[in-house]
Amino acid sequence: MSQFAINLLFVGASFALYIGIAIWARAGSTKEFYVAGGGVNPITNGMATAADWMSAASFISMAGLIAAGGYANSTFLMGWTGGYVLLAMLLAPYLRKFGKFTVPDFIGDRFYSRGARLTAVICLIIMSVTYVIGQMTGAGVAFSRFLEVSSSAGIWIAAAIVFLYAVFGGMKGITYTQVAQYVVLIIAYTIPAVFISLQLTGNPIPMFGMFSTHVESGQPLLSTLDEVVRELGFRDYTADVSNKLNMVLFTLSLMIGTAGLPHVIIRFFTVPKVADARWSAGWTLVFIALLYLTAPAVASMARLNLLTTIYPDGPNAPALAYEARPDWVKTWEQTGLIRWEDKNNDGRIQMYNDANADFASTAEARGWAGNELTVNNDILVLANPEIANLPGWVIGLIAAGGIAAALSTAAGLLLAISSAISHDLIKNIINPDISEKGEMMAARISMAGAILLATYLGLNPPGFAAQVVALAFGIAAASLFPALMMGIFSKRVNDKGAIAGMLAGLLSTLLYIFTYLGWFFISGTNMLANTPDNWLFGISPLSFGAVGAVINFAVAYAVSLSTEEPPQEIQDLVESVRTPKGAGAALDH
Repeated sequence: MSQFAINLLFVGASFALYIGIAIWARAGSTKEFYVAGGGVNPITNGMATAADWMSAASFISMAGLIAAGGYANSTFLMGWTGGYVLLAMLLAPYLRKFGKFTVPDFIGDRFYSRGARLTAVICLIIMSVTYVIGQMTGAGVAFSRFLEVSSSAGIWIAAAIVFLYAVFGGMKGITYTQVAQYVVLIIAYTIPAVFISLQLTGNPIPMFGMFSTHVESGQPLLSTLDEVVRELGFRDYTADVSNKLNMVLFTLSLMIGTAGLPHVIIRFFTVPKVADARWSAGWTLVFIALLYLTAPAVASMARLNLLTTIYPDGPNAPALAYEARPDWVKTWEQTGLIRWEDKNNDGRIQMYNDANADFASTAEARGWAGNELTVNNDILVLANPEIANLPGWVIGLIAAGGIAAALSTAAGLLLAISSAISHDLIKNIINPDISEKGEMMAARISMAGAILLATYLGLNPPGFAAQVVALAFGIAAASLFPALMMGIFSKRVNDKGAIAGMLAGLLSTLLYIFTYLGWFFISGTNMLANTPDNWLFGISPLSFGAVGAVINFAVAYAVSLSTEEPPQEIQDLVESVRTPKGAGAALDH
């Protein structure tokens, strides 16, 4: 059986499973559409939340970025993992106790204002649309390779599948589909990692294999990788970062952005009780850890495998002849995600850091005229089994896993957008008398519109999947997270302060991002080049969300302290949300 047929079998079977679940779990009411009826088991919800949260950025792009940047890009791993701990401890139980469907619902009621609700809806839609661009980009990468279609066609296929199970199933259909998707993606991620770890180190546990001895060189794997990249003009894989401020702000931006993600927060309303929300958070961390502990190993081994493929006899020996390139390079070339240009006309593939001025003389002595191989970071995880010559069924499995990761998060984000428009905007602001049937129709129409918008933007993304997702996290960090924190832990912040804070955080962050990445991510409209020498105080657009959050907090408190206090019933509401049910006064024994 050909590799294409194997891929079709795995991907087709997973699609049939997802659509079958959506038909079985079709939402019949707004409660089932928004929160799956509110009766999901905590373990089930933990698995679904893990799939919802571990997107194409986690499955496809994160390891690729770590592989390309080494320790410097481990901020993605640290920020996303730490952020989920923040969400589980500081927000999820309190928001579940408040008992509303959505994040704008909480903000609208807590800050007793339609204006606050509308501002939250705007922030949510901007963040979610930016986030879903990354998912569609990742889905396009996976489809383009494994179904042998163009990246654009892959994005349209992804949109059609999400439409089928998300628009009709709502949260009920998405929840059980995401359970299946988690099983698919975690198996797909770990099995190739086990094979590759065995090949390179003899250790079957990838996270331990990364620190084990490299079989071929007889020294630690990371030491071998450092030597190889150093000989090609790159920084050591384990090298420290020079800009610690940017690293700290980026990690913080990802952390608080994670804690403000509406499509993850809404999952905690699908369980029956507040205690179940805490258990869901704990189970989610367990399921997330299985992939996140494996990702650094996948990254380091992918980088080493790629470079030893190009330089089979070592970086000081002649590079691989283009005509002798392996089949996986040929197939990925067809997608346009690997490109080769013979700059010195020697028929060989030179891959090195031609931006390193200190390495220029070495490259010239070797007869090299510039880097000749361009590899999209988003393909490394998907190509890893092929680079390591693993069996065809492993390649088919990772195809299904990569697509599952992209589709699961895309569905959750689209539901968050849909509920914000139909429930928070139409039901609570524009037309409070709308029938349940009318609200369901509005929810499905708005989700269909969001899918079309996400597909269009996914065809022209502003960066790699994980980079686009990082922008979305920055927007969530600057706009929604401070409002949620102040809504739970501060009785003094009022409606005017919350609105002013959200707008200040959102607009300052968007202005900074658009300055370097183009207005509304349109290529060529940026005012400054996105290079470190142009960044304000060395802060990259991906890191500015943390600064935007500080601006949000500062403006909200300044405005609140200069205006009237919230009504007493709102202050009592905040107190009741923070107090465990049945808690009494402390006794002095």
